[in-house]
Amino acid sequence: MSALDHHRFLKMNGLGNEIVVVDLRGSKTRIQPHEARAIAADPRSRFDQLMAIHDPVVEGTDAYLRILNTDGSESGACGNGTRCVAWAMMADAQMGGSPERLTLQTKAGLLPAWRVSDLVFTVDMGRPRLRWDEIPLAEEFRDTRMIELQIGPIDAPVLHSPSAVNMGNPHAIFWVDDVNAHDLARVGSLLENHPVFPERANISLAEVRGPEHIVLRVWERGVGLTRACGSAACAAVVAAARKKLTGRKATVSLPGGDLTIEWRESDDRVLMTGPVELEWEGTFAPALFAGAA
Repeated sequence: MSALDHHRFLKMNGLGNEIVVVDLRGSKTRIQPHEARAIAADPRSRFDQLMAIHDPVVEGTDAYLRILNTDGSESGACGNGTRCVAWAMMADAQMGGSPERLTLQTKAGLLPAWRVSDLVFTVDMGRPRLRWDEIPLAEEFRDTRMIELQIGPIDAPVLHSPSAVNMGNPHAIFWVDDVNAHDLARVGSLLENHPVFPERANISLAEVRGPEHIVLRVWERGVGLTRACGSAACAAVVAAARKKLTGRKATVSLPGGDLTIEWRESDDRVLMTGPVELEWEGTFAPALFAGAA
């Protein structure tokens, strides 16, 4: 028997990034990796990230978020999922409702979030980490705007010289002329698990179409190909601005839609703005967890 039997969940998405929100406040329940994998395997509750809301740990915050990937691993941050949680805590009657601004704690730090309009929210994703040992990388690179990594023949690599950024999760951004000209589904897992990334990494293909526009495709650590990844969009704008490919504010177009990202010069924090959608709500069937361990 699982503590999650018959527990309510919300199935949401942020630009097609599939999110499940589970409110565990008032309970000591912690979703285990095998339970997360079972939830992800069910078509009704299939997710890219599962956002488990726990009682606040730090004074002045509204909740602690534990973020699980489809493989049961834990993520430091999820921008699209955090927007979904913000909507749920502000608008869902059974979650009690909250003011128009929240501060949510994650493994990666504090994420303030606020409502822009009915279904559009902004999340302050914090400051990017740019040093090689903060990302982290397995070896020292003095300049993480471009690290030595390539796929393909040494004299004609298919992908090479990515930028590396940590935005709550490690990210590698490969700069390409056409994001659809490469088989990210084939090379994504290889790059995610490359030895240079001791904690694995999110792998992005980025195409700069103008000083305020980036097109992005993402292979997400612990998930695979995804329609949207908020932290990857943030990492791409930070990396592009550092390389002077764009300014500090840009629209990032992902397969699921657009995010507005601003790397604020005044305090070095990265703001992500985008929509959310509630698809349905349900409860976990006990059979889902039978034998899952």
